[in-house]
Amino acid sequence: MVDRTFATAVFCVCAAILAVLLRQYSREQSLLLSIAACTIVAGGTFSLLSPVLSDVRDIFTQAGVSESYLSLIFKAAAICFITQITCELCRDSGENAIASAAEMWGRGAVAFISLPLVKALISQISELLQRN
Repeated sequence: MVDRTFATAVFCVCAAILAVLLRQYSREQSLLLSIAACTIVAGGTFSLLSPVLSDVRDIFTQAGVSESYLSLIFKAAAICFITQITCELCRDSGENAIASAAEMWGRGAVAFISLPLVKALISQISELLQRN
């Protein structure tokens, strides 16, 4: 794991240096290089997390947590990752307003997909209060 982390760090630093050097000549190509580097690292991260996600699923299943709730958690995490990378890429290209709009969208998307979980939580709380 340490060797993969080191290789990823070296890749990211090299891509960042190339993007900074390229930015002097073409901001568009620099942004494309940044997007490509982020895509490669994200793909590697998802392939690395695949076995972990199956273990987490097993743990939640054994604990009796519904599969739909676990799916919501994974979707919310994916939205957060995508939004963070998008915002940083927008800020790197000097588009702070677009980055703020992307952040707002990401927060809204997480709030929207979390509604079933909030409803279930409120339902559980009201059942507990009615029992007492």
